Amino acid sequence: MRPAFRAAFAVLLPIALAGIGEPAEARITKIQINSRAPAFCTGTPPVCPSFGAVGQYETLRGVAFGEVDPNDPLNRVITDIKLAPRNARGMVEYNMDFWINKPVDMTRANGTLLHDVPNRGNVRSLELNVGGAGDGNAGDGLLQRQGYTLSDNGWEGDLSTGLQIRLPIARNRDGSEITNRIRTEYILNGAPESTQDLSTPPAYESVSTSNAGATLTRRVHQDDAREPIANSDWAFADCSAVPFPGVPSTKKICLKGNFDSNHIYELLYTAKNPMVLGLGFAATRDFISFLRNSNGASTGKCGRKGDDDDDDGDRRRSRDGDDDDDGGSQGHGRRHGPCPAAGPMPENPLEDPGVRSPIRNAIIYGSSQSGRWIRTFIQLGFNQDENRNLVLEGAIPHKASNRGAFNVRFGQPDRLSGTQHTERQFPGAESPQTWGVYNDKISDVKAGQLDRCRKTDSCPKIFHTNTDTEYWQALMALNTTDSDGRRDLKIPKNVRIYLYAGTRHGGGDVRAQLPTVVPAPPGNCQLRTNSNPFIHGQRALLAALRDWIIHGTEPPPSLYPTLDSGTLVPLSGIHYPYIPAVNFTLAGITTQKFYLDRGPLFNVEDISGVMREPPIKRGAYSVRQPQVDADGNTIAGLPNTNMLVPLATYLGWNVRKAGFSEGDSCDLTGALVPFFRTLAERQAAGDPRPSLQERYPTHANYVAKVTAAANSLVARRLLLPEDAAFLINAANAAAVP
Repeated sequence: MRPAFRAAFAVLLPIALAGIGEPAEARITKIQINSRAPAFCTGTPPVCPSFGAVGQYETLRGVAFGEVDPNDPLNRVITDIKLAPRNARGMVEYNMDFWINKPVDMTRANGTLLHDVPNRGNVRSLELNVGGAGDGNAGDGLLQRQGYTLSDNGWEGDLSTGLQIRLPIARNRDGSEITNRIRTEYILNGAPESTQDLSTPPAYESVSTSNAGATLTRRVHQDDAREPIANSDWAFADCSAVPFPGVPSTKKICLKGNFDSNHIYELLYTAKNPMVLGLGFAATRDFISFLRNSNGASTGKCGRKGDDDDDDGDRRRSRDGDDDDDGGSQGHGRRHGPCPAAGPMPENPLEDPGVRSPIRNAIIYGSSQSGRWIRTFIQLGFNQDENRNLVLEGAIPHKASNRGAFNVRFGQPDRLSGTQHTERQFPGAESPQTWGVYNDKISDVKAGQLDRCRKTDSCPKIFHTNTDTEYWQALMALNTTDSDGRRDLKIPKNVRIYLYAGTRHGGGDVRAQLPTVVPAPPGNCQLRTNSNPFIHGQRALLAALRDWIIHGTEPPPSLYPTLDSGTLVPLSGIHYPYIPAVNFTLAGITTQKFYLDRGPLFNVEDISGVMREPPIKRGAYSVRQPQVDADGNTIAGLPNTNMLVPLATYLGWNVRKAGFSEGDSCDLTGALVPFFRTLAERQAAGDPRPSLQERYPTHANYVAKVTAAANSLVARRLLLPEDAAFLINAANAAAVP
């Protein structure tokens, strides 16, 4: 940690190491169930499905109320926790929405809580079921047939829809409003618009409707110089119903002549009233712990004597340890003496009266933003509750090569982090990006994301899964290599890293594949959308992670590109045979990391504190990307049958088209370049890739190759047998060649 930061941040987050005494009783204080109904029912009268031996499921929706101790060493990492209002017991309160999907008869549950971190308020766990979506469509019901208990809770303060959390507003010690200069960005992918929210609703309000001192700029490409827009041509106002200068508003911005789709707009303004965003970590920790431990009552282990020492010192000492150490988590975590006298205990919705919770272990899953949130949750030390009970045995941060602005004053959790065109300078790509300890001399950070949980024996087993998009657009290579791109780094024993080779950030629908369904390009991109799915790999790995947790069965080895194998290379070493896009370069659509100096009150290592805006760009990091074969497909990683028996080139990147900052990256999308059916068609197009007829002379030949590929993946525990059967049936039905 930088010396200048230590001195400055001490003012922001005072450390109370003395006089803590006996622990206060911080916990989930109330569970309010607003609805309880049979799950996944359809028709009139409703018919509710039963899932094999597990039986029927029910869905609970409600609100959880809780409080945290701002003096607990585990919580003091929360930015502005000392500036949050407190109740009469000295606690900081919150309340949040929750969603639970569980067997009606919990004795039939498999004992595993699968906690999904909502993505922008949306439940995503049912997407692990083929055809599943949202919070009410179970698809093929794999999770339910296997007896999982599913849960979600609101954690993101900057939401007005979906699962929400109500967070306190931080104020100065004298009670006055906290203000700070912040930065927002606007990129349109559709028709011009006159008005934008200042930030994601509920927006951080401007201190005034006057734009004096605020600046608005625009640029076509990410690396272009910013072009100032005169303050007379924009206003803090709403012009959706009244023409410019519109109706004055501290939550909206209006541009004379409209925002268009060919520019990146950037606003710097002074905002007020920051939420204590990091409280979402503690709230999630305590909700999961409550579901499995009932505030510690089912473990009988509470208290924290002896844990109040300076964790920074211990963390520095631990960094000289063996990177192979997994933190020793075997479902224990630190626990101390008996529970203190408790107040009224809220009813645990997973327990029957007088019966201990049937949950024996917990896995947390999060995709994209939510996966980045999980990495931050682990790194900040939230995998043990205030009673020092373990929260999670397993974690699956999916599509999460970075972290995010989840614990920053005036943070905007909705923003991306480190992508090429969109929101590139927002926090999240800071070091350490590595799970194990690495000395990053560019950022002056020597740390790893497991430092805290190693110290407290609370590291979960981690399956870190990614797509090609995370490499091309979100700096995934720096998770496993040094900053110069010269050597591979050692991965801790409790971590597995898998690249779902040839997939994009959004995945694809296994029921809508080539050649039956040929996707169109996204509205702002040049190339067709990559429809290659990763869901079958996810399902197999979930089973492998649970087996590792419960039975100690070693999971499949990590599968990702490396320097030593020659499968992770500089851009100059990558050559695609046929890309029907124009006016772009690989360098132009690739993200490169720079060290961004955000000022002395910002903690780089924890992505916490207060940011100075705009940041100052300093040192540059190397760029390394997955090597491709003669078809242009990624060589390394966890393949699916589409990669082993391909019908196209499957890319983790796409190119923005004219009118949408042409030549920059279509962030979070990938591209599909189908093979031509015949030799004559490909030759006419100048495509050197063999045609379908050249690859698969007969339909039977194609089906045989898919069958062999599927069976090989099953043997490696990378595909479930039922999913192999699905893929073989799909191959039989496909018109190939």
